[in-house]
Amino acid sequence: MNDLNSILVEGNIVRDSELKTMPNGTAICKFSIATTRYYKKGEGYEKEVSYFDIEAWAKLAEAASERGKKGISCRVVGRLKQDRWTDAEGKQRSKVVIVADHVEVRPKFKKDGQNDSNESEPSVDDIEF
Repeated sequence: MNDLNSILVEGNIVRDSELKTMPNGTAICKFSIATTRYYKKGEGYEKEVSYFDIEAWAKLAEAASERGKKGISCRVVGRLKQDRWTDAEGKQRSKVVIVADHVEVRPKFKKDGQNDSNESEPSVDDIEF
C-alpha cells in the first residue's frame, strides 16, 4: 500500500518552461510557480511568497512547454518527489519537487479586463493540458 502523497498548488509561473528530452526519448518539462499567502500581523497584513519547482513528463510535458509562459496563472495537481545527490565537494544534497499529474493554466488578463490573446472575449474556462 502506498502512503498518501498528493499536492495541489496554484500560483503564477515565474519563468518560461524548459523542455528537454531524456536519452530514452521521454519529454520532461520543468518550470516554477510562485504562490502568495496573506496573513494578519498586528493591524495590517503580511505577504508571504513561496516558490515551487514543477516537473511534467511525457505528453503532459509537451503541452506544458507550449503553454507554460512566465506570468501565466497555473494550477498543478501532483505528488512530491525528493531528489538526492552528492555535490562536487562530496556533500549530500536534496531538493523536493512537484511531479505534475495534471496542469491547468488560465488566460492572462490585462488591467483593463482584456486578455493577452487575440480573442475579443476572454475565456472563462481553464485551459487544461
